[in-house]
Amino acid sequence: MYTVASAAEALDRIAPLKTQMDWDNSGLLVGDPSREITKILVALDATLSVIREAEALGADAVINIRYGSSSVMQGAAEVVAYGTAVKLH
Repeated sequence: MYTVASAAEALDRIAPLKTQMDWDNSGLLVGDPSREITKILVALDATLSVIREAEALGADAVINIRYGSSSVMQGAAEVVAYGTAVKLH
């Protein structure tokens, strides 16, 4: 059984929570970690249209991912990925 906790652990292996910025609000924010997930929709923003699309597709979870980059020095850049996961009821 794949659960909310399983998804959170998989995301933590890709983008560890320990690397989040002080202002970031990452990780599982609400929901039951033991609840089963059968289908996940990945999107850039948690908008009403994304929630409606997830429901139409039969997804019971949404993961939002953001990317940002900034120049560190000439010829070098920092790339940051972060996101939010929401379990639909």
